[in-house]
Amino acid sequence: MTVLQPGTGTVRGAVHLPSTPATVLWGRLPCGDDAPVLHVEPGTELTVDTVSHEGLLEDQGRDPVAWFGRHGVDAADVLGDAVAIAAQVPHGPDDGPHVVTGPVRVAGCEPGDLLAVTVLETTPRVPYGVISNRHGRGALPGELPRGEDAVSVFVPVRETADGPVGCLPVHDGGEPLVTFPLRPFLGLVGVAVPGGERPHSVPPGPHGGNIDVNLLQVGATLYLPVQVPGALLYVGDPHFAQGDGEVALTALEASLRVTLRVDRVPRADAVARFGEVDGPLVETAEHLVPTGLHPDLDEAVRRCVRAAIRLLHARWGLDEHLAYAYLSAATDFDISQVVDRVCGVHARIRKADFDRVSR
Repeated sequence: MTVLQPGTGTVRGAVHLPSTPATVLWGRLPCGDDAPVLHVEPGTELTVDTVSHEGLLEDQGRDPVAWFGRHGVDAADVLGDAVAIAAQVPHGPDDGPHVVTGPVRVAGCEPGDLLAVTVLETTPRVPYGVISNRHGRGALPGELPRGEDAVSVFVPVRETADGPVGCLPVHDGGEPLVTFPLRPFLGLVGVAVPGGERPHSVPPGPHGGNIDVNLLQVGATLYLPVQVPGALLYVGDPHFAQGDGEVALTALEASLRVTLRVDRVPRADAVARFGEVDGPLVETAEHLVPTGLHPDLDEAVRRCVRAAIRLLHARWGLDEHLAYAYLSAATDFDISQVVDRVCGVHARIRKADFDRVSR
């Protein structure tokens, strides 16, 4: 697997946004008062070189060359933009972990519109990643990790006939006999909130952010309610793979080169297609995927169910009690993640089930 250092390799998009000390925040999300690092028109294909925070953090020494070197990675195979960010970008103890690239102003977007972000390509930049459990978080706080120190598991990637796989040993220091397929996606995609306060990068919200919905792979579109003029899009938290729940705190975190198409959905069109959207909404070839977000997982489920009922009524005219019945019989409600202070749940509504319903 080729290492995609800054300035190397193929760039698909008409516009390229690198991650540099001038184009990223570390641990905070852009807000409405932040100046955009880039201006684009709706319909633009934008390629972003994203950078994972793993190997950069203070509990890993804030020296990616040294940290990855201890795991057998040559200095030439450590991303230069990761090294520059670790050395130059401010990162406080109260900040989140994520390296966030942006914001990007999308011309014409106004509050009430939706910003549509379609994933066109996700290319791993390195042949390795990291899975971490730290600070007593994850699904088992107080149980794992067993000691005071963070546990960061280095995961090499190797090519197989069926595609690249992540590799884990059965015991520390053993051969990497456990393998699992890569399904790259961005865990963090969002729009700016109004005002001058930059939100923490960990909890997701109506603005999107760290939603960690692993369906956001190539071909999927994320719709976000625009909150400030120009939307001010940002991205980060690249993953090579993640199971629903992300129980250990992180999944397989690793840097990606991603190409996205950004589009504006005017308010009237958005309401006609989806009803009132007050949080992240995903669409894939097969599914419409409303979300529910709340610190309490039970309430996150309830919010997701309400969002799904509203969507079914707006899109296909289902009466409330019939929408509720359909969801119970035919829709899977999946836990997106339980580790980001605000829990996430998403529902997979099959679009094919409504082929005979006129809009």
